[in-house]
Amino acid sequence: MSTLSPLPLPPDSGLETREVWRALNMAHRYLAELKGVCLSLPNPSLLTQTLSLQEAKDSSEIENIITTHDDLYATQGSDVEGLNLAAKEVQHYVQALQHGFKEVRDTGLIRLDTILAIQAEIEQNEAGLRALPGTMLKNDRTGETIYQPPQSKLEVEQLMTNLVDYIHDEQDELDPLLRMAIIHHQFESIHPFYDGNGRTGRILNILVLVREGLLDLPILYLSRYINHSKASYYELLQKARDENRWDEWCVYILKGITETAKHEIQLIGQLTALMRDYKHRIRKNYKFYSQDLLNNLFRYPYTKIEFIVDELGVSRPTATKYLDRLAKDGFLDKKKMGRSNFYVNTPLFTLLTSLSTPT
Repeated sequence: MSTLSPLPLPPDSGLETREVWRALNMAHRYLAELKGVCLSLPNPSLLTQTLSLQEAKDSSEIENIITTHDDLYATQGSDVEGLNLAAKEVQHYVQALQHGFKEVRDTGLIRLDTILAIQAEIEQNEAGLRALPGTMLKNDRTGETIYQPPQSKLEVEQLMTNLVDYIHDEQDELDPLLRMAIIHHQFESIHPFYDGNGRTGRILNILVLVREGLLDLPILYLSRYINHSKASYYELLQKARDENRWDEWCVYILKGITETAKHEIQLIGQLTALMRDYKHRIRKNYKFYSQDLLNNLFRYPYTKIEFIVDELGVSRPTATKYLDRLAKDGFLDKKKMGRSNFYVNTPLFTLLTSLSTPT
């Protein structure tokens, strides 16, 4: 029998500590700075597209779904059916994230149907909430059962309904970042799906921040942070269940928000400077410069002739001439992969792949 309590947690959950409040203040500070930086971007959609791909890669790697950066960016914009399995998993994650963000942006709600749709897109099935007992979370190394989530279909449904109600509880006075940390823990403890719980839960984090008005764009991704502290993540999840140590769990999540926000603020500054440099030099030296061309070079670290044809409305020979000229003059690196020629924005690629390096 599960002992998982519905939300909200009891008031004696131990969050009135100096460590929690210090971490909370830092997280709010850098999250607000990140939100402000995003408002200054001339084309925020470029950032969300490139960062969502990296988030999908990092989130999938937590589940041991590994794809290379070449595969990640070279398959961007491709038909999902033509991709290898790992690249497909990443693209499905991106689509699930985009679906969830659109729902929250349009309705202001995170409904159970939204969560179900996110998991269905990630897993490419309609299995829905767990209906059969037998799910256990085990230590990968020893095979020991470390946690038994709720087993009955009714309990899973009731706890998920309670979770959704809590997400929308306007009377709860707990700080929204602490609420996000608790929502994430509760979701992973319910473990409502047969598969895809981790990736769905990490998307839910982003949607909660957007719904709370702490972000306007879905760009605060904790998967990189979790990847580099995976042992602590699972240890603190269990410590909160076994010992009621919510302070340690919340401090861990708040530090992740701070670290990630700092990293993305720096990234946006570097990305903006690089884009400004390309814009200045290309516009100065090439009559074929256009904002659409610049956007293409920064939307796709690995662009190709077909993308230029589609987005600029030019012929294939013209698109080829543009890209070959930019490659000849060092703006792009021409790279043969399979039967396709890719034109790599190497400084952008290097900048984006630095997201996978621990700070």
